[in-house]
Amino acid sequence: IVFQLTALFSLDSFGGGFAVDSLVALWLYQRFGLPVAALGSVFFVARTLSAFSQLASPRLAARFGLIETMVFTHIPANLFLILAALMPNATLAVTFLLLRMALSSMDVPARQSYVMSVVPPEERAGAASVTNVPRSFASALAPLLAGALLKASTFGWPLIAAGSLKIAYDLLLLRQFRHVRPQE
Repeated sequence: IVFQLTALFSLDSFGGGFAVDSLVALWLYQRFGLPVAALGSVFFVARTLSAFSQLASPRLAARFGLIETMVFTHIPANLFLILAALMPNATLAVTFLLLRMALSSMDVPARQSYVMSVVPPEERAGAASVTNVPRSFASALAPLLAGALLKASTFGWPLIAAGSLKIAYDLLLLRQFRHVRPQE
């Protein structure tokens, strides 16, 4: 289970590497000419929304389940990311990016809780390492490709790649783990 989750979480992180803040800021600047000061404000609001979204996660997980919370908050968030790439102006692009951030981190507490609940207590530290280290490596690879995409075009290809890969992760996670219930 841990190795399957690790592979899926790595796909999610690889997708997320296409939309790291610095590359999204570069895209907003290149595509729409958004001033640097405005970018700082956008990311302040985005990270604040992301933090508050994590507070909603436990309530949703208690009501719908951990996997369901992860998937059904993550898919709309990533659809918003794809839609941001398609927007004709900065106001709409930023609006969709903020909508994304309002939902995108709800999966984090549910993911951590799920991993800890499907392994015995004595294996939890190991499971955390095994699932987190490959995620870090996977997220490190994607910015290389995203940078090349941004160099070739100001269109939001990195955002589309990120959203698409992350939705693929969500669907695979749901298919493979919907019926694997926590031990506790």
